Amino acid sequence: MTRLFAKKNENLLNVYFTAGFPELESTGIILRTLEKAGADIVEIGMPYSDPMADGPTIQQSNTVALKNGMSIRQLFTQLESVQVDLPIILMGYLNPVMQYGMEKFCAEAARVGVDGLILPDLPLHDFEEIYRPIFEQYNLSIIFLVTPQTSEERIRRIDNLTNSFIYLVSSASTTGNKVGGDEKQIKYFERIKNMQLRNPKLIGFGISDHDSFALACRYAEGAIIGSAFIKKIQEANNLENNIEQFIQELKASEAITG
Repeated sequence: MTRLFAKKNENLLNVYFTAGFPELESTGIILRTLEKAGADIVEIGMPYSDPMADGPTIQQSNTVALKNGMSIRQLFTQLESVQVDLPIILMGYLNPVMQYGMEKFCAEAARVGVDGLILPDLPLHDFEEIYRPIFEQYNLSIIFLVTPQTSEERIRRIDNLTNSFIYLVSSASTTGNKVGGDEKQIKYFERIKNMQLRNPKLIGFGISDHDSFALACRYAEGAIIGSAFIKKIQEANNLENNIEQFIQELKASEAITG
């Protein structure tokens, strides 16, 4: 990811999808198509029975993926056979990772080409005091979430801990609620932008179309799209064509920053 951020620092598009959705073997097809379509980063969700930060759309995709037989072990097997140059982030929850074994998980993730992890329920203190050396050993970045309620002290602490990007949650809600650019939200985006953090910021939760992507890119280096993409692949009659069309419409001559 460091290489990506060195050559591109605006209009970055991070696309989230759930591993094993809509079909168990969809992972490789989606990854390769996203790379071809022009995504900059891919965030792959590891299905979990209680995805507390996610809204109904992603929760439902988790349920389907688990019924399809997706597991962490299965995901590593799939990633081993897919060759893409895109940075790959795994997003999930602490319980399944701890059951797998943190060091074993990190070692396997690094082996199959994963660049970083998002674990929303991993306490900052636990990462600093326990897990940081493991992440550094396997050259994995950790991505933390910042919300409108996060204090400046904690944001700067997060900025010092990561060497990737900061996940800027657009509002105090679950995924799926659209970024609308209301005054309160814009003030929050401006406050973070004015902090002059050393790491790039990507805005997530509520990015669903070209307008919301463009809005996010005015206040951060890029944005993360999840629920809208899940809906698109769920409805797809031709997965590859539908993905390419969706990404092209989303980026439409790139967002205008300023």
